[in-house]
Amino acid sequence: MSLDQTPNMTHWQERSDLAAAFRWAARLNLHEAVANHFSLAVNEDGTRFLINPNQAHFSRIRASELLLLDANDPDTLNRPDAPDLTAWELHGAIHRHCPHARCVMHTHSIFATVLASLADSTLPPIDQNTATFYNRVVVDDRFGGLAFEDEGARCAAMLTDPRNQVMVMGNHGVLVLGDGVGDAFNRLYYFERAAETYIRALQTGQPLRRIPDEIAEKTARELEDYPGQADAHLTAIRRILDHETSDYAT
Repeated sequence: MSLDQTPNMTHWQERSDLAAAFRWAARLNLHEAVANHFSLAVNEDGTRFLINPNQAHFSRIRASELLLLDANDPDTLNRPDAPDLTAWELHGAIHRHCPHARCVMHTHSIFATVLASLADSTLPPIDQNTATFYNRVVVDDRFGGLAFEDEGARCAAMLTDPRNQVMVMGNHGVLVLGDGVGDAFNRLYYFERAAETYIRALQTGQPLRRIPDEIAEKTARELEDYPGQADAHLTAIRRILDHETSDYAT
């Protein structure tokens, strides 16, 4: 389906990219039933955003089904297709207060959630993937229950510094930010891999070989400057889905 075939459907490229991310997150088991949410800002100040429909399974989400919301619209929850309340409160608050957060992905992926359940939820640099996030993660240790109004605003306040592109939500899960779908999904993917490496290393009971701080920072900077990887990752995902004749972009 092309934009020409959907004259009343705006932001078709963005919708298709985000739908592909939902499908791939389901395939990698980064999701949780019909919970968890991805959103993508589509205007300059970031307050209008796409998000998954209420109680939809990631493996079935299509581009045309994504909701287009206004973070400043007080009547959003009165819409006949109103979003999930926690999605609205968390993602709405972030898009309202953090204009740099173009794409926001929140999941309860297994290893990131295990990390979020530890008394110390920091991620030490013990390999290249964990070093990617050195000094680039904020840990929220004040879990306040479901992300209703106050909880959503509290979380958003911790993400106003653009350097903080990952939040380990203590006792909850993980939230990542990006400048687009590819950037955010690539970060989500690698954070889950990094968390898995760390958790499995802990399970051995052996001492960890920690990368020196200056090398960890150097590695993180080098990976930040590595050209094109996130876009190539998303492009590859879409090509696989297209080859399988998936209906994500419909």
